[in-house]
Amino acid sequence: MTQVRERRAVLTRKTRETDIQLELALDGTGQYEVATGIAFFDHMLESFAKHAAFDLRLRATGDLSVDFHHTVEDVGIALGQALREALGDARGIRRYGFFVLPMAESRVDVALDVSNRPFLVYEIELLNDRIRDFDVSLVEDFLYAFSQNAGIDLHVELRYGKSPHHVVEAVFKGLARALRAAVELDPRITDVPSVKGTL
Repeated sequence: MTQVRERRAVLTRKTRETDIQLELALDGTGQYEVATGIAFFDHMLESFAKHAAFDLRLRATGDLSVDFHHTVEDVGIALGQALREALGDARGIRRYGFFVLPMAESRVDVALDVSNRPFLVYEIELLNDRIRDFDVSLVEDFLYAFSQNAGIDLHVELRYGKSPHHVVEAVFKGLARALRAAVELDPRITDVPSVKGTL
Protein backbone atom coordinates (compact mmCIF):
# COMPACT_ATOMS: atom_id res chain seq x y z
CA MET A 1 0.00 0.00 0.00
CA THR A 2 1.45 3.38 -1.04
CA GLN A 3 1.70 5.96 1.69
CA VAL A 4 0.64 9.44 0.63
CA ARG A 5 2.91 12.25 1.84
CA GLU A 6 1.19 14.88 3.93
CA ARG A 7 1.26 18.05 1.90
CA ARG A 8 1.86 20.70 4.51
CA ALA A 9 4.47 23.23 5.55
CA VAL A 10 5.36 25.15 8.70
CA LEU A 11 7.37 28.29 8.14
CA THR A 12 8.80 31.20 10.10
CA ARG A 13 10.10 34.34 8.45
CA LYS A 14 11.60 37.14 10.52
CA THR A 15 13.18 40.36 9.30
CA ARG A 16 13.67 43.83 10.78
CA GLU A 17 10.33 44.76 9.25
CA THR A 18 8.09 41.72 9.81
CA ASP A 19 7.74 38.57 11.90
CA ILE A 20 5.62 35.82 10.29
CA GLN A 21 4.56 32.37 11.49
CA LEU A 22 2.64 30.30 8.97
CA GLU A 23 1.19 26.80 8.72
CA LEU A 24 -0.31 25.58 5.45
CA ALA A 25 -2.03 22.28 4.65
CA LEU A 26 -3.02 21.77 1.02
CA ASP A 27 -5.40 18.88 1.65
CA GLY A 28 -7.50 20.70 4.19
CA THR A 29 -11.08 21.86 4.47
CA GLY A 30 -10.64 25.63 4.38
CA GLN A 31 -10.06 26.23 8.08
CA TYR A 32 -8.19 29.42 8.90
CA GLU A 33 -6.77 31.61 11.64
CA VAL A 34 -5.35 34.78 10.15
CA ALA A 35 -4.01 37.88 11.88
CA THR A 36 -1.81 40.39 10.07
CA GLY A 37 -2.97 43.62 11.69
CA ILE A 38 -4.54 44.69 8.37
CA ALA A 39 -8.26 43.96 8.57
CA PHE A 40 -9.05 43.96 4.85
CA PHE A 41 -5.98 41.84 4.03
CA ASP A 42 -7.03 39.34 6.71
CA HIS A 43 -10.45 39.11 5.06
CA MET A 44 -8.86 38.41 1.67
CA LEU A 45 -6.54 35.72 3.07
CA GLU A 46 -9.45 34.07 4.89
CA SER A 47 -11.42 34.01 1.63
CA PHE A 48 -8.37 32.57 -0.13
CA ALA A 49 -8.03 29.72 2.39
CA LYS A 50 -11.77 28.98 2.37
CA HIS A 51 -12.10 28.79 -1.40
CA ALA A 52 -8.83 26.92 -1.94
CA ALA A 53 -9.84 24.40 0.76
CA PHE A 54 -6.41 24.94 2.31
CA ASP A 55 -5.98 25.02 6.07
CA LEU A 56 -4.07 28.20 6.92
CA ARG A 57 -2.75 29.53 10.20
CA LEU A 58 -0.98 32.84 9.81
CA ARG A 59 0.25 35.41 12.26
CA ALA A 60 2.19 38.41 11.04
CA THR A 61 3.40 41.47 12.88
CA GLY A 62 4.99 44.27 10.91
CA ASP A 63 5.89 47.95 10.87
CA LEU A 64 2.35 49.02 10.03
CA SER A 65 3.05 52.52 11.34
CA VAL A 66 5.43 52.93 8.39
CA ASP A 67 3.26 51.30 5.71
CA PHE A 68 1.28 48.14 4.94
CA HIS A 69 3.66 47.25 2.10
CA HIS A 70 6.26 45.29 4.08
CA THR A 71 3.65 43.09 5.75
CA VAL A 72 1.65 42.42 2.58
CA GLU A 73 4.73 41.62 0.49
CA ASP A 74 6.38 39.46 3.16
CA VAL A 75 3.19 37.47 3.68
CA GLY A 76 3.22 36.85 -0.09
CA ILE A 77 6.81 35.63 0.15
CA ALA A 78 6.07 33.35 3.11
CA LEU A 79 2.86 31.94 1.63
CA GLY A 80 4.62 31.24 -1.67
CA GLN A 81 7.52 29.48 0.09
CA ALA A 82 5.09 27.42 2.16
CA LEU A 83 3.13 26.35 -0.92
CA ARG A 84 6.30 25.30 -2.69
CA GLU A 85 7.48 23.33 0.34
CA ALA A 86 4.09 21.65 0.81
CA LEU A 87 4.02 20.57 -2.85
CA GLY A 88 7.40 18.85 -2.65
CA ASP A 89 8.27 17.56 -6.13
CA ALA A 90 4.64 18.18 -7.22
CA ARG A 91 4.21 14.53 -8.20
CA GLY A 92 0.64 13.74 -9.27
CA ILE A 93 -0.76 17.27 -9.37
CA ARG A 94 -2.90 18.54 -12.22
CA ARG A 95 -0.47 21.50 -12.57
CA TYR A 96 -2.76 23.91 -14.47
CA GLY A 97 -5.72 25.79 -13.07
CA PHE A 98 -8.05 28.55 -14.20
CA PHE A 99 -11.17 30.18 -12.88
CA VAL A 100 -13.58 32.92 -13.94
CA LEU A 101 -14.82 34.66 -10.81
CA PRO A 102 -17.89 36.93 -10.97
CA MET A 103 -18.59 39.22 -8.05
CA ALA A 104 -21.48 41.66 -8.34
CA GLU A 105 -20.60 43.97 -11.28
CA SER A 106 -17.04 42.62 -11.55
CA ARG A 107 -15.43 39.69 -13.33
CA VAL A 108 -11.83 38.54 -12.88
CA ASP A 109 -10.13 35.76 -14.87
CA VAL A 110 -7.27 33.83 -13.26
CA ALA A 111 -5.08 31.25 -14.99
CA LEU A 112 -1.95 29.64 -13.60
CA ASP A 113 0.70 26.99 -14.14
CA VAL A 114 2.54 25.43 -11.20
CA SER A 115 5.65 25.24 -13.34
CA ASN A 116 8.61 26.31 -11.19
CA ARG A 117 9.01 29.11 -13.75
CA PRO A 118 7.51 32.11 -11.97
CA PHE A 119 5.90 34.95 -13.85
CA LEU A 120 3.13 37.42 -13.14
CA VAL A 121 0.83 39.10 -15.63
CA TYR A 122 -1.45 41.49 -13.74
CA GLU A 123 -3.95 43.37 -15.87
CA ILE A 124 -6.04 45.34 -13.40
CA GLU A 125 -6.63 49.07 -13.37
CA LEU A 126 -9.09 50.82 -11.09
CA LEU A 127 -10.04 54.47 -10.79
CA ASN A 128 -10.63 54.11 -7.06
CA ASP A 129 -7.43 52.74 -5.53
CA ARG A 130 -8.43 52.65 -1.85
CA ILE A 131 -10.48 50.27 0.25
CA ARG A 132 -10.72 52.13 3.52
CA ASP A 133 -6.99 52.41 4.48
CA PHE A 134 -5.83 49.63 2.14
CA ASP A 135 -3.97 50.62 -1.03
CA VAL A 136 -5.21 48.38 -3.86
CA SER A 137 -1.81 48.50 -5.59
CA LEU A 138 -0.49 46.26 -2.80
CA VAL A 139 -2.43 43.34 -4.31
CA GLU A 140 0.00 43.27 -7.24
CA ASP A 141 2.96 43.36 -4.83
CA PHE A 142 1.47 40.44 -2.90
CA LEU A 143 0.84 38.38 -6.04
CA TYR A 144 4.31 39.08 -7.42
CA ALA A 145 5.96 37.94 -4.17
CA PHE A 146 3.67 34.91 -3.96
CA SER A 147 4.15 33.78 -7.57
CA GLN A 148 7.93 34.24 -7.48
CA ASN A 149 8.35 32.22 -4.29
CA ALA A 150 5.78 29.54 -5.16
CA GLY A 151 7.19 29.06 -8.66
CA ILE A 152 3.88 29.85 -10.36
CA ASP A 153 3.19 31.40 -13.76
CA LEU A 154 0.17 33.51 -12.78
CA HIS A 155 -2.12 35.57 -15.03
CA VAL A 156 -4.80 37.81 -13.52
CA GLU A 157 -7.09 39.93 -15.68
CA LEU A 158 -9.97 42.24 -14.84
CA ARG A 159 -12.53 41.81 -17.59
CA TYR A 160 -14.80 44.47 -16.11
CA GLY A 161 -15.75 45.96 -12.77
CA LYS A 162 -15.71 49.21 -10.80
CA SER A 163 -15.85 48.48 -7.08
CA PRO A 164 -12.29 47.97 -5.77
CA HIS A 165 -13.62 45.75 -3.00
CA HIS A 166 -15.44 43.48 -5.45
CA VAL A 167 -12.48 43.35 -7.83
CA VAL A 168 -9.87 42.54 -5.19
CA GLU A 169 -12.08 39.94 -3.56
CA ALA A 170 -12.63 38.35 -6.98
CA VAL A 171 -8.84 38.25 -7.45
CA PHE A 172 -8.26 36.38 -4.19
CA LYS A 173 -11.17 33.99 -4.65
CA GLY A 174 -10.28 33.37 -8.30
CA LEU A 175 -6.67 32.66 -7.33
CA ALA A 176 -7.88 30.26 -4.65
CA ARG A 177 -10.14 28.30 -7.00
CA ALA A 178 -7.54 28.14 -9.79
CA LEU A 179 -4.83 27.03 -7.36
CA ARG A 180 -7.11 24.44 -5.78
CA ALA A 181 -7.62 22.87 -9.20
CA ALA A 182 -3.92 23.03 -10.09
CA VAL A 183 -2.57 21.35 -6.94
CA GLU A 184 -5.31 18.72 -6.78
CA LEU A 185 -3.96 15.19 -7.06
CA ASP A 186 -4.99 13.44 -10.27
CA PRO A 187 -5.62 9.72 -9.57
CA ARG A 188 -4.48 8.89 -13.12
CA ILE A 189 -1.09 10.57 -12.70
CA THR A 190 1.62 9.29 -10.37
CA ASP A 191 4.67 11.10 -11.68
CA VAL A 192 5.68 14.76 -12.15
CA PRO A 193 3.41 16.47 -14.71
CA SER A 194 6.14 17.35 -17.19
CA VAL A 195 7.91 15.52 -20.01
CA LYS A 196 11.17 16.80 -18.47
CA GLY A 197 10.57 14.63 -15.42
CA THR A 198 10.81 17.61 -13.08
CA LEU A 199 9.24 21.02 -12.62
